[in-house]
Amino acid sequence: MIYKIEVKKANQETIALEEYKGQVLLIVNTASKCGFTPQFEGLQELYEKYQDQGFSVLGFPSNQFNEQDPESIDKIVEFCSMNYGVTFPMFDKIDVNGPNAHPLYQHLKSQKKGLLKEDIKWNFTKFLVSRDGEVLKRYAPTTTPSQIEKELIDIL
Repeated sequence: MIYKIEVKKANQETIALEEYKGQVLLIVNTASKCGFTPQFEGLQELYEKYQDQGFSVLGFPSNQFNEQDPESIDKIVEFCSMNYGVTFPMFDKIDVNGPNAHPLYQHLKSQKKGLLKEDIKWNFTKFLVSRDGEVLKRYAPTTTPSQIEKELIDIL
């Protein structure tokens, strides 16, 4: 179950995802130097619009795709805040594929496989998680936050 998984916040504090129990989540592997990086703006807009209804975006930077997030987590958080006004929770950098894939991403991928395979294809793959922790849907990196909004409203 997703709530038993522990993650490190950007400040290195370890928490269980149980802290988000009862919320609808959009979990995203992010990168600061990617063609999809402007999606931070849309993710922030969704967060601001629906956080009062029990919604949160959780950002997990990853440097696994063409090394598009090489900076320290502090610099990544600063970049996201300064350039896109990000206030949703950002977490420590993780691997999303391979032998060192974070347990969260092992779980997400096992619940919703990609089009051709289980692995994450690129930055800004998104997973929509219900209030009870069920992984509902996986979205491709090309799916923009605004394209997810209608489904999000239905779940909220």
